[in-house]
Amino acid sequence: MLPWKRVIRPLAAFLLAAAAVTVPSAANAQAAAAPSSGWNDYTCVPSAAHPRPVVLVHGTFGNSVDNWLGLAPYLKHRGYCVFSLDYGRLPGVPFFHGLGPVEKSAEELDAFVDKVLAATGADETDIVGHSQGGMMPRYYLKFLGGADEVNALVGIAPSNHGTTLGGLTALLPYFPGAGDLLSEATPALADQVAGSDFLTRLNAGGDTVPGVRYTVIATRYDQVVTPYRSAYLSGPNVRNVLLQDLCPLDLSEHLSIGLLDRIAFHEVANALDPARARRTTCASVFG
Repeated sequence: MLPWKRVIRPLAAFLLAAAAVTVPSAANAQAAAAPSSGWNDYTCVPSAAHPRPVVLVHGTFGNSVDNWLGLAPYLKHRGYCVFSLDYGRLPGVPFFHGLGPVEKSAEELDAFVDKVLAATGADETDIVGHSQGGMMPRYYLKFLGGADEVNALVGIAPSNHGTTLGGLTALLPYFPGAGDLLSEATPALADQVAGSDFLTRLNAGGDTVPGVRYTVIATRYDQVVTPYRSAYLSGPNVRNVLLQDLCPLDLSEHLSIGLLDRIAFHEVANALDPARARRTTCASVFG
């Protein structure tokens, strides 16, 4: 085995193993995506209390159902029209999405938001994204006119400034061809490496655009977006939140903060409706 493959293969295996815990059977996925699930209902009419539909954007190796089996019903129960999309699909790769070039995925998000706004009659949407799904919409906001269609972006453990994967990505330059292999096989992973050309372009000139409210919810125990503070944004209308400042007992890591963590969900709801926000504590798990 070539030396650099000893780095790339374990790296890919780690990410695939992490993602695999989110993938139920095909039957479960179909059931969850059915209209009775309560989201992706294009007949949903936004209420006066929640006039903007919420678009959920999954993370790398995620999909429109499995990533949101917790948060989508949580928001739907609170009266939101909720929608989710699949993006970044690679040919022949089922279930595991968010793998294509992030720039192209942002174009898919742009088209999906247009579809949601047309169906609901709303002027703007709010976006909630996990991991890559919290970072990728920033390209749409900055370069594709999304700032005119989006009121708020809430990122749950987003890869806003890339990741070192605990230092593993720093080894790539020492293995000729390894970075090229990563870019060809899974372009989204290469785009999310700290210092990538994509992230340099995305973050040039500032993290935010005018007219959009930004919330970042990070966890100290993130083992995928490292260091965890790289998730944070700077600029006007930004609120960076560390989950453990809300509840020191919360041990959620990168996957569970987006999939299961009702304390994080409570803070998402606060970010979507700041006028009715209630303080998030450890007790919010029961809310």
